[in-house]
Amino acid sequence: MKAKVAWLSDLRFVGTSGSGHSVVMDGDGGQTAPSPMEMVLMSAASCSSVDVVSILKKARQNVVSCEVELDSERASTTPAVFTKIHMHFVVSGHDVADSHVERAVKLSADKYCSVSIMLGHSVEVTHSFEVKPA
Repeated sequence: MKAKVAWLSDLRFVGTSGSGHSVVMDGDGGQTAPSPMEMVLMSAASCSSVDVVSILKKARQNVVSCEVELDSERASTTPAVFTKIHMHFVVSGHDVADSHVERAVKLSADKYCSVSIMLGHSVEVTHSFEVKPA
């Protein structure tokens, strides 16, 4: 996997993935775009969401939406790395079983989500979920 990051102006950069997609990042506290650390946080949730939705669909659960609410803590000194990340999955659908969502979140956390598992080697990553009717 390859990617490229190029400086735009001030502390703004554009990242281009090997597949040709671009995203702007802002190192000035996220003034004009997500900061690099916000991108890491969102990447972990995106990766986990792919797993959760895929697993639920394979289990024939009628999922309408899946959102992840993220809460994190960072070290107070430089480097201000993440020390804790909590992912709260909110899944809605028609007759979606709690047991299926619990299993999907656990499988993502323990086996499939490469971003979250990678971060988990140095960050306390926790998960919770709720199921809402559509």
